[in-house]
Amino acid sequence: MRNFSKSKLMALRQCPKRFWLEIHRPALRIESTAAEARFEAGHHVGEIARRLYDPMGEAVMVDVEGQGFAAAIQHTSDLLQAQQPVFEAGFAAGGALAFADVMLPSGEQPLEWRMVEVKSSTRVKPYHCDDVAVQAYVARTAGVRLSGVAVACIDSSWTYPGGGDYRGLLHENDLTQEALAREEEVKCWIDRAQTVSALDQAPEMAVGPHCDDPFECGFYGHCNQHESQATYPIHWLPRRGARLKQALDARQITDMRDVPDDLLNPVQQRVKHHTLTDTVYFDSTGAAEDLAAHPLPAQFLDFETIQFAVPIWAGTRPYQQIPFQYSLHTLMENGEVLHGDFLTLDGEDPSRRLAMALVADCGDRAWPIFAYNAGFEKSRLRELALRFPEHAAPLLAIVDRVVDLLPIARERYYHPSQKGSWSIKAVLPAAVPALRYSDLAGVQDGGMAMDAYLEAIHPVTSLERVEIIRRQLLAYCQLDTYAMVRLWQVFNGHA
Repeated sequence: MRNFSKSKLMALRQCPKRFWLEIHRPALRIESTAAEARFEAGHHVGEIARRLYDPMGEAVMVDVEGQGFAAAIQHTSDLLQAQQPVFEAGFAAGGALAFADVMLPSGEQPLEWRMVEVKSSTRVKPYHCDDVAVQAYVARTAGVRLSGVAVACIDSSWTYPGGGDYRGLLHENDLTQEALAREEEVKCWIDRAQTVSALDQAPEMAVGPHCDDPFECGFYGHCNQHESQATYPIHWLPRRGARLKQALDARQITDMRDVPDDLLNPVQQRVKHHTLTDTVYFDSTGAAEDLAAHPLPAQFLDFETIQFAVPIWAGTRPYQQIPFQYSLHTLMENGEVLHGDFLTLDGEDPSRRLAMALVADCGDRAWPIFAYNAGFEKSRLRELALRFPEHAAPLLAIVDRVVDLLPIARERYYHPSQKGSWSIKAVLPAAVPALRYSDLAGVQDGGMAMDAYLEAIHPVTSLERVEIIRRQLLAYCQLDTYAMVRLWQVFNGHA
């Protein structure tokens, strides 16, 4: 009997084809940037958790990479005879293999242990329950007496006080009863894993919603290339709610041409019609009327932000979106376009300096300030006002001036090339073909901007590299706001 790792069993729970590929064709897996960022966040949270659960420095960490599986499991068995906490304790039993993040001794004899799994999420999710069920089963089958099982998640309401004090970052959720009651389920998963792993070929499994639940599958590209591709896929229909998804699944509809109009709202019908007829929808009169309520001069604002699972700056929360950069274009009545921006890459908290610069650049004028999906910018401004009360009044005054350009675009314009999206990166090349994010060097989207910022503030990054990143970030953010200027001009008939 093979011993399957917990991660392999979780892959089986998501999709038997993914499980088979993980075992027999792992080289086909391509992890997304988001997945890599999630792994990195998990590693960082794990490091902090070890400090929190071992404040006296008494714990021993099992080094599976250095020792190998067999030696790590034996080392764990030896360590569990004593009272110290153990990190990454390894167990192999019952056809499965698992490593527990934290094992805490009870302090009594016979010795019992409390198992804690540390997650970088802010709440317990269904797959966490599967996770600890496997962990508990393998440990108990290996002879470990468990007094409790918990999942430690991040408390997103906690504010980092600074100075490396992360007490309060994690909060535990007791899942003892849930974990211990599912041994028979876990045995069934292991039995199924033995069966599926022995197959000569991967089980047949069409791509579908499970490919992203609970995580995007690294084998999606491999599987999807073998699927028959719809000419006009239904995922181009925007905002498909549960009812529409259920109706399309029930009828096995994959192409927009086969979707009955009576299932669609007016915006979805518009997307379908103009996609199938390859025509552009542009209500120029309506767009100009929408904008007439916000006359020139006008400004155009965009933030770039960074977030940390484990905050690094005092006064910030886990996963808080912290602006580190803005671009601000100003369109005057005579058509003149001015530009200002802010960016610092010194690694210190940029929040206060950014807030002060923005207040100075926006001034106390009554000019409208356009943003794209403005709820994001408004939320960041309100958070800055809460953090820095001395600047709250002018920051909140800026909030009152913000106008969202996205609803105007969504209601008044659609080009088939948008494929159901009104992101500015989809609308801009459709409405203004001369401008494309793909022409930028280095940074071309928000995720890349975050990665670039993290690289720039890392202490080992050379000054030359930091300067390259600075130019790329400035160019990217500037295009975001200039794109809004150009869309404003198109919608107003001034293109």
